Amino acid sequence: MFKRAKQSRVFQDVVDQIQEAILTKKLAPGTRLPAERDLKEMFNTSRGTLREALRVLEQKGLIEIKLGVAGGAIVKQIDTDPLMESLALLIQSGEVSLEHLSEFRIKIEGSLVELATERATPKDIEKLEQMQARARHCYDIQDWESFLKTDEAMHTYIGTMTRNPVFQFVQKSIHDNIHRYYQDFLPMNRERTLENLQDFDKIIAAMKSKNGAAASAIITDHVQRFHDKMTGKQP
Repeated sequence: MFKRAKQSRVFQDVVDQIQEAILTKKLAPGTRLPAERDLKEMFNTSRGTLREALRVLEQKGLIEIKLGVAGGAIVKQIDTDPLMESLALLIQSGEVSLEHLSEFRIKIEGSLVELATERATPKDIEKLEQMQARARHCYDIQDWESFLKTDEAMHTYIGTMTRNPVFQFVQKSIHDNIHRYYQDFLPMNRERTLENLQDFDKIIAAMKSKNGAAASAIITDHVQRFHDKMTGKQP
């Protein structure tokens, strides 16, 4: 499977070869890489270079290194957690401004909701309605913190409804970290929460009638309107 590493860039070549084998499914999740001594011979490299390459692959989330007699380098199932954590840190650091976030959502979320509407199943709509019922209960008892968490979960689930892993990743990453913007710029109250509820009632109704264009227009207007409230352009 592996060949001798190019001596001009041994370390990077080891990383590239193993990564390529994982990404092309030649090494499936759960597969144990050959023993260290065998890898050294395959790549014709030193133990130090090999171990450093394996550490890089572990940091990328491609393998897990287990210690002990039954240990070794095990291929992991690729997931988005490291990417989500990086984006979360970027947002939490303040490098992503409110304007950046709103601009991105206004451009993207309308298309995302339109696609979700086209692909929504009756079970998807039922789940959204259950979430909306929870949000309405939070409104009734004036639990604004739980309301925001439910609202974020609804936006995230709309990403799931697209059946597109890229949209799912983006929507979850954004809405898992949007909380601080409401805390800083637009604390929830009864009036704002009711407006949010009414917008989602309209979105769900559009989805039920398979009117993707209407759902897209409603969510785009929703994002723009709440951005304007956060920036003081609207009361």
